[in-house]
Amino acid sequence: MIKAKYTELIKAEAYRLGFDFVGIAKAVKLEEEAERLEQWLNQGMHGQMGYMENHFEKRIDPRKLVPGAKSVVTFLYNYYTEDSQTDPSAPKISKYAYGKDYHYVIKDKLKSLLQFIQKEIGEVNGRCFVDSAPVMERDWAKKSGLGWIGKNTLLIHPKKGSYFFLAELIIDLELSTDAPIKDYCGRCTRCIDACPTEAISPKGYVVDGSKCISYFTIELKEAIPTSVKGQLDNWMFGCDVCQDVCPWNRFSAPHKEEEFLPHPQLLEMTKREWEEITEEVFRTVFKKSAVKRTKFAGLKRNIEFLKKKE
Repeated sequence: MIKAKYTELIKAEAYRLGFDFVGIAKAVKLEEEAERLEQWLNQGMHGQMGYMENHFEKRIDPRKLVPGAKSVVTFLYNYYTEDSQTDPSAPKISKYAYGKDYHYVIKDKLKSLLQFIQKEIGEVNGRCFVDSAPVMERDWAKKSGLGWIGKNTLLIHPKKGSYFFLAELIIDLELSTDAPIKDYCGRCTRCIDACPTEAISPKGYVVDGSKCISYFTIELKEAIPTSVKGQLDNWMFGCDVCQDVCPWNRFSAPHKEEEFLPHPQLLEMTKREWEEITEEVFRTVFKKSAVKRTKFAGLKRNIEFLKKKE
């Protein structure tokens, strides 16, 4: 069957480009997920992330993003590393931001894949998405059988854990779809128990984004509220706590992406060096990093806030 042939061709090329896992779902409106998102927004759990309210219809229906869309192809790209900051007292940075900004690295690969599809299969229209458009990535990954959404609301792959970037290709080509898998969180509550700001609901599966350390250190543009003083667990950009404690991440394997290797200075900087960081050093260390999103002033604000707890 030609559908199966195209599916096999696309997946093989995706793996050749370095993606770790690929799953496919039919492009349909996300009815259940839409209700859940609406409820989450109505409870104000998005805090000041106003963009979460924008383009609601596009967010829940891929056919509004790509007219005539037939398939949502979802990709996982590993960013796990065993490298860590050498000074245990230095303010911490999330693993995903160690190297070059993943948006650029993955978007280039997706564009190559779309060009490959158009060359090998013919006139196929589609769009590439890497965490920067109204696409419900984790829900599509779940529908595509790439894992289940854990109690910390992150996608967990049963063989490789959760240290993955998610990306999508929405195309107007019908492909063979993959079946979802079951949830294996069971009775485990490690992520819930470990969250320093109690952002994960007691029963799991809901995260109050406005309480998340990543929100305070990246998304929040104004002063960090004094009510969370002493609760940020020394994180200056992002947070990995709910992933670090997840038992499924014992299966994580180091990535092989050279672009994700940290700047030589990044892991060596001491607590004092971070506290005295200059804009010049910031520009050098984070030249092509996702940390640039918070800007020098934002990172300084976070570091100063951590200092005040002492």
